[in-house]
Amino acid sequence: MKEAIHPNYQIATVNCACGASWQTRSTRPVVNVDICSTCHPFYTGEQRIVDTAGQVERFMRRVGNAQANPRRKKVERREEKLEQRRRLDEMRTTEEEVEMAITDAPPRRGENTAAQLAAAMAGADTPDETIDEAAAEPTTDGSRS
Repeated sequence: MKEAIHPNYQIATVNCACGASWQTRSTRPVVNVDICSTCHPFYTGEQRIVDTAGQVERFMRRVGNAQANPRRKKVERREEKLEQRRRLDEMRTTEEEVEMAITDAPPRRGENTAAQLAAAMAGADTPDETIDEAAAEPTTDGSRS
């Protein structure tokens, strides 16, 4: 066995929250515990709630909230999810229809078309209608000019 790698095993004092104390052996000189065999309900036969850091209050609060607001049935939750999905699908469909209408709509009055932009760049007052026709005609390789 290697030397100097094992912890120091010594006589330890165990102190309980109820005030009981006894000695045993441990690697720590003092051990503090919340419950011991002197005060544990299993050994004493006494029905007592041991509250560690407010756990009992938190549990009682949760029980009270659960009784005040009973959980909805699974069918109701499923129907609500389906309704949300249906509304989301309707919104997507409406959004797609609006986008299609915007792209397919003719240019409004006052908006610059390609011909108007080309005429403005060339310095002409009126747009050249042949530019729109040329842009719409496909070339021999299938692309537009």
